Amino acid sequence: MKYNINHANIKEWAANYEGELFDGILCDPPYELGFMGKSWDSSGIAFDTDMWADVFKLVKPGGHLLAFSGSRTYHRMAVAIEDAGFEIRDMIEWVYGSGFPKSLNIGKAVDKIQGNEREDSHEVKFSDGAGMGLLDKSSTVGKSYTETKGTSPYEGYGTALKPAHEPCVLARKPIEGTVANNVLKHGTGGLNIDGTRVGTETMINQPGSTNDRLAMGNGWRTDAQPTISTGRFPANLIHDGSDEVEAVFPQTKSGAMNSIAKPNQYNTYGKMYERQVTNPASSGSASRFFYTAKASKSERNAGLEGFEEKGIINRNSFKSAEWNIDPRSPNGGYEVKHDTTHQNHHPTVKPLSLTKYLATLIKPPTGGRLLVPFSGSGSEMIGALQAGWEYVEGVELTEEYIPIAEARIKYWLNKIDEETIQTKLI
Repeated sequence: MKYNINHANIKEWAANYEGELFDGILCDPPYELGFMGKSWDSSGIAFDTDMWADVFKLVKPGGHLLAFSGSRTYHRMAVAIEDAGFEIRDMIEWVYGSGFPKSLNIGKAVDKIQGNEREDSHEVKFSDGAGMGLLDKSSTVGKSYTETKGTSPYEGYGTALKPAHEPCVLARKPIEGTVANNVLKHGTGGLNIDGTRVGTETMINQPGSTNDRLAMGNGWRTDAQPTISTGRFPANLIHDGSDEVEAVFPQTKSGAMNSIAKPNQYNTYGKMYERQVTNPASSGSASRFFYTAKASKSERNAGLEGFEEKGIINRNSFKSAEWNIDPRSPNGGYEVKHDTTHQNHHPTVKPLSLTKYLATLIKPPTGGRLLVPFSGSGSEMIGALQAGWEYVEGVELTEEYIPIAEARIKYWLNKIDEETIQTKLI
């Protein structure tokens, strides 16, 4: 596994690239929301059809593109990608419970203009942070504030919903001829379905005769062994496994699917068949059908010992240690404070379990070459290398993130090597 990170503007880099073509693209472009007044999040690069057209030229026919965006700006990026020549194949949703509504309290703003007095309503205590969907709950425990209430007709009105998902476009460069011919010629064009199934553990059931089944008691062979099924088909919904997200899925029950009958032995009547259920009947939350991914503070900072710590505000999740919780502020919002610092101060770090899963989904069986524009602090590159991509090329405009990405990549590659050595020893 090899990698390289280029300090460059992706538009200029792609326009001048003359190397070997890539088998796929995985990236997390700017969401163009003007996040915290940052110039990199309001440049319009994610909506630039010419940039995507230059990137289009660097991919083999049938190569897939995965690109994240924000819920308010996804449509403009998707249209630019489509106008550049890619086919939009699907939209993957990453759903999480840690978002925080950055909404203006209109009632409070109106009271300020009109000079209306607000009455104390009730005290809000942060016992565990769960009600706010917090990732870092420790700093809120035991804290409280007094919520106020006005009398204007706009009391209780706001300006935004809680952010709880990020869409990701799944696109593909048009194939040459049929899919089968394209994969044989270029190695690209298909999704790694079996490599991204959601696995479950089941048993092999030997039907036998009625008397045999009764003798077995519960109908299972006495010598049946647990086997890992092929798992459930990968879906276009991915969630973080948080309690808040799990709670919105209904409790359901599904019947057995994809059973396969295989010859087991012979008797006087001919062949006896063993029925193997690859997707057994199951019950529980419907979220069991989807792959889950979680991020952690230790993950984002791993390998960065000795790096300078800087304040950070996450683009789509609220972390109490990074904000000053004061709903009584004049603007009716939450004032930003850099109370928490990280060595990896990039504001849009994706969890590695998510990037590895997505990199696996579009990875060809040959190993492949992956392009990662907007490589940031390296999460997409790390996930791709963990997924087994043979070569990963990153392009990042902000120079200060490149050493962070390189240190993180080296750390996680060493982890892969350590696991390989341990496996061999076992």
